[in-house]
Amino acid sequence: MNWDDLIADYDRIRDAIASVFPDFEDFNTRVRNPGGFRLPLPPTERVWNTASGRAQFMLFNGLSEDPAGSGADTLRLPTIRSHGQYNTMIYNLDDRYRSVFGRRDVVFMNKADMAVRGITHGDKVDLETAIPGGASARYAGLTAVEHDIAAGSVAAYYPEANVLVPLDWTDKQSGIPAYKSVPVRVVPAAA
Repeated sequence: MNWDDLIADYDRIRDAIASVFPDFEDFNTRVRNPGGFRLPLPPTERVWNTASGRAQFMLFNGLSEDPAGSGADTLRLPTIRSHGQYNTMIYNLDDRYRSVFGRRDVVFMNKADMAVRGITHGDKVDLETAIPGGASARYAGLTAVEHDIAAGSVAAYYPEANVLVPLDWTDKQSGIPAYKSVPVRVVPAAA
């Protein structure tokens, strides 16, 4: 692969993409149109590639399918990405999705959950794992941010919050680490 040749002219990269994906035919011409172009996305066009031609939904057991954490004060932590992030690559410290700028040391909390714990927007807190019988871990020095998140849940950015997820805290079927459902407690920041 002649990487220097590709870097020298991004049209070559788009030509390579077009040679593999039919939806990108004539990519270089279309990308130069003001406003760009829209790739086909069947659900947005109400096209369902199923036997019935209709959307198919699967039911799951519910939100209580994961083991409960220890203690009544346990919340569920999903780890999340910011706007300035692609997978684990962090390009900047801004998250315009959630109006957080210049930092990532925050935990998003529901207003009611904050009130129950005596926490106000801007307070310094720590997160600690609350996995029954599991090793305890702490993510310290976070700023509590009131956010429209489901009661019983908090959210923090990954990979920073990965410290709270034990290596053996995995989905029973897939073996994938359970980064979207970690039992945690929010406690006042350690001195």
